Amino acid sequence: MATFKNIEEAREYFKGDRYATISGAYIEELTEDRSICCLLLNDDHRNANGGIMGGVMFTLADFAFATLSNNSHMPTVAQQVSVNYLNAPKGTKLIATATFKKNGRSSCVVNVDVTDDTGRDIIQFIGTGFKL
Repeated sequence: MATFKNIEEAREYFKGDRYATISGAYIEELTEDRSICCLLLNDDHRNANGGIMGGVMFTLADFAFATLSNNSHMPTVAQQVSVNYLNAPKGTKLIATATFKKNGRSSCVVNVDVTDDTGRDIIQFIGTGFKL
C-alpha cells in the first residue's frame, strides 16, 4: 500500500527535500511500482567547462529513489548507492525513472535510469534502501 494518497500529497511532502527541489527536481509520476522525476536544465546546473555537473544528475536520481522507496515505506533511507555516468546530457531536460528490483520487508533495491529529453542514456543509478 502506498504511503501517499495521491501525487499532490507526495509533492507537498517532498518539498521538504530542499536541495533537490531548489535544484529544480520535481515529481512527474508516482505509483506503488514506479517514480518518474524530472529536472529542467539551465545555466545554474553547468560546471566551469560548460557541462552539466555530475551532482545535478545524481541529485535527480537520488530524488527519484527517495520518492519511490518512501512511497512504499516511510521512512526509507539510502544504505548504499552506485552510479555509472554513461553520457553527457544533450537535451534541456533530465528524466529519472525509478523502479524496484527488490522490495522486501526491511530493504529495497531500486534501479534508476536517467535519460535526457533526446532519449540519450545519462546515468544508471542503483540504490539499496533500508526501511526504518
